[in-house]
Amino acid sequence: MTPATPAKVGLLVGVVHLPPLPGSPLASRPIADILASCANDARILHAAGFDLVMIENFGDAPFFPGRVPAVTVSAMTACVLAAKAAAPDLALGVNVLRNDADAALAIAAVTEAAVIRVNVHTGARVTDQGIVEGKAAETLRARRALGIDVGIWADVDVKHSAALAPRAPADEAKDLVLRGLADAVLVTGEGTGRPVDAAKLASVRAATRGVPLLVASGATISSLALLAEHADGVIVGSALRADGVAGGPVDATRAGAFAKAFRVAFGKLQA
Repeated sequence: MTPATPAKVGLLVGVVHLPPLPGSPLASRPIADILASCANDARILHAAGFDLVMIENFGDAPFFPGRVPAVTVSAMTACVLAAKAAAPDLALGVNVLRNDADAALAIAAVTEAAVIRVNVHTGARVTDQGIVEGKAAETLRARRALGIDVGIWADVDVKHSAALAPRAPADEAKDLVLRGLADAVLVTGEGTGRPVDAAKLASVRAATRGVPLLVASGATISSLALLAEHADGVIVGSALRADGVAGGPVDATRAGAFAKAFRVAFGKLQA
């Protein structure tokens, strides 16, 4: 089995922020409405030219540190299938917040998603969910047991967290690749929608040559040229919303403008 990996240069990923799902504290919308919204976001991102759509249970705060309830897995599976039906040619990814890689793999196996995102794949981080520990050994063995061609995209120094002890992000990134066998490394700012520190990005890039590196928070049209100097792609969520704030539906005008600017910055189109 060879895990799915992104193109080395110019991978544009849009994020579908699902509203609170059934069973979560703020849940209010019927599942049919949630599925329709997810499908519409996928259609918009596909039409705009995005390469992959990452679907995550953004509205389910407060998050579990690890395993999520069965109803969350069921709801997310239905959402991924809705996106797949709406845009059959669009590659899909799954991120089960806060850190349920096992559930993400299960959803990917059933829906034929291309990748999963794991916020803490190796090491341990202090978060608002408490201490979240990586389970790379279990995740890699679960993928092998399932026999699925799914890439594991792992965050380094992930947002909304702190290290248990001071450690350079570059060293953490090396462990992600060499010991955690991550298929791609993701770099974020300190929180959702927060920009990535340029020095941090450059140091991680130097430590992960040969493995795709994606910027996974805070990307804007104005920052794309700088990001293209170090990254192989971008995962974008907040900048695609009409108000620029994470959580709402994708705005078609913003998605189209971002995709065009991305292709220019990453050398896919002429300005």
